Amino acid sequence: MLGLWQIAYPDHSDPKNLRYQLWKMRCATFNLDEACGTMIGDTSREKLVLGKSKSQLEQRFGFLTKPEEAGPYLGGFYKKSSWNGRDVLFIRHSPWMVVFENGKASDLVLVKGA
Repeated sequence: MLGLWQIAYPDHSDPKNLRYQLWKMRCATFNLDEACGTMIGDTSREKLVLGKSKSQLEQRFGFLTKPEEAGPYLGGFYKKSSWNGRDVLFIRHSPWMVVFENGKASDLVLVKGA
């Protein structure tokens, strides 16, 4: 059965890919940069982030990046956005911006065109 699943969804960028699904359940490893890309098509991606603390997200994704360290496009987006001045971090070097309130992730924003 699992072999058929892997055959049906072999592409790592497909959120139905077996390895990605196992990573979400914490049953397997997955390339964390690829996971950030795969999250774009994952309709339940918010469950991976929302309500989590910074340390929980670092455990899950390896590291978080401050807007000023995220590069000119992502940092510029943050500065011009309505989130400017709020507690935000980017997941790794990805276009996923996490907004924190009271130490917990309250919003997950995909910065388009990154």
